[in-house]
Amino acid sequence: MSQLTIAQEKLKTLHFSEAALHLPLLVREAEEKEVSYLSFLNSLLDYEKKRREEKQNEKRIKWASFPFYKTLDDFNLDEQQSLSRKQFNQLRELTWIEQLFNIILLGPPGVGKTHLAVGLGLEAIQQGYKVMFITMGELIHTLKTEEISRKSHTRLKRIRNADLTIIDDLMFMAMDQQEANLFFHLINDLYNKSSIILTSNKAPKEWGELLGDPAITTA
Repeated sequence: MSQLTIAQEKLKTLHFSEAALHLPLLVREAEEKEVSYLSFLNSLLDYEKKRREEKQNEKRIKWASFPFYKTLDDFNLDEQQSLSRKQFNQLRELTWIEQLFNIILLGPPGVGKTHLAVGLGLEAIQQGYKVMFITMGELIHTLKTEEISRKSHTRLKRIRNADLTIIDDLMFMAMDQQEANLFFHLINDLYNKSSIILTSNKAPKEWGELLGDPAITTA
């Protein structure tokens, strides 16, 4: 067994699997550039750290359940006159997540509400935040089946543990009393624990009629 193979096996034992896989290339580059031992060690550790972060982000993106992958760089701000570049950049800074602020994106279909919400979610994941995306219809179904569905239970657990929850297409349909109560209790659970982005085609003044309970709507 060669010294390189032995080193790779030791790295795997120490759970440096990404560095172990990339070791032959790192060694060859170090020999070609005649770098110091310390520089080589830092290169090895940097590669392992980078790959772990990338894999963690990939896992968080998968868990987030985004309907598509569109970043803020893909968002055409020129087509959205109601959002200034200053506001856009302030949203992108994500300080509102640290401050536990919530965002409501209102407007008719096709203006980019969901794209903006997804872009902010992806930006948050890149900054190390846990994000969950769910449509209102999916959320109501998940809440109603939490006690009988393992998938629903897991999804709601991730929502309650997320730093940012995106609820898309809020108030797209009227709710009955049970659904309104379940939704209220979830929002209450998230309050002062995480941030929420809501997108809706309906104005807030219409939410009371759709929820069927003015007290819950106000809360």
